[in-house]
Amino acid sequence: MLDSFAFHAGQMLVALLLDGLLGWPAPVFTRIGHPVSWIGHMVSLLDRRWNRDSLPALPRRLAGMGVVALVIGCVGGIGIGASCWLPHNGTGIAVGGVLAWPLLAVRSLYTHVEAVVRPLRAGDIPSARKAVSMIVGRNPDTLDESGITRAAVESLAENTSDGVVAPLFWGVLLGLPGLYAYKAINTMDSMIANRTPRYRLFGWAAARVDDVVNIPPARLSGLLYALASKAPLRAFRVMLRDARRHRSPNAGWPEAAMAGGLGIRLSGPRLYAEGPSRDPWLNEGAPDPAPADLAAGLALYRRVILLTALLLLLLFFTGSPLYGAGR
Repeated sequence: MLDSFAFHAGQMLVALLLDGLLGWPAPVFTRIGHPVSWIGHMVSLLDRRWNRDSLPALPRRLAGMGVVALVIGCVGGIGIGASCWLPHNGTGIAVGGVLAWPLLAVRSLYTHVEAVVRPLRAGDIPSARKAVSMIVGRNPDTLDESGITRAAVESLAENTSDGVVAPLFWGVLLGLPGLYAYKAINTMDSMIANRTPRYRLFGWAAARVDDVVNIPPARLSGLLYALASKAPLRAFRVMLRDARRHRSPNAGWPEAAMAGGLGIRLSGPRLYAEGPSRDPWLNEGAPDPAPADLAAGLALYRRVILLTALLLLLLFFTGSPLYGAGR
């Protein structure tokens, strides 16, 4: 009989393959939407009802903590119910993989970044700015070719962790409940954990929980990028040296590995909606990225996905009865 890690790894491998091949089909989205948007509706409803400007500081922060607990409990509870219902066999792996599939962003991330490559190669800066605005939080209006490329490469690296590696990590570790709970946390982080006055207190808990649950997968993502790059030693060295210089406790790991792997500099000063940010460079001294580096980043991303699939296959195989019988 499969052990729990192998069972979960099999489910996550099925989900990875499905999302990599199909994404979330447009007809399905048109008909039923997307699970992340369902979570988003719940967060928006609680935000409107509980995040009141009239609340003093402490009650407002406590209200935000209540939202985090409620959303994680509801979404994770659905995962628990699904896990209890699934048989611990091949059918459970297949059905669990289908249930996990919508909560990955393998293909959509690639598609969104690829949409930036095409206008950049054609020299169409306005269209490239519009495409990159779909995946980054900074103001794209003043970005030149290098700035657009840098923003897209950073988004690719960071979202590989948030949208692919982290869901798979918690899915392997805790099964569907872990995957579902992580996606609830990540969705709240993107919606209410920003630094605007409305969310500085209310979104505090969402931001802190997201930071904690992303500690292991962010470092794993950086390692995968380093191993899959054409300059693994340089990527690993840059990651260890520069990752902690990033404004985020987690995003710096895959971004620094990407910078080292591609031989470019990332991060640095940028302009957000809430104002300018004077962040230090990752891999300072390297050249600014060019459009060709974004295409190279997508090729590196494909290798990371392949390496992740092989790792899941290894986890599945080593936990199967066949592995024990062969020793």
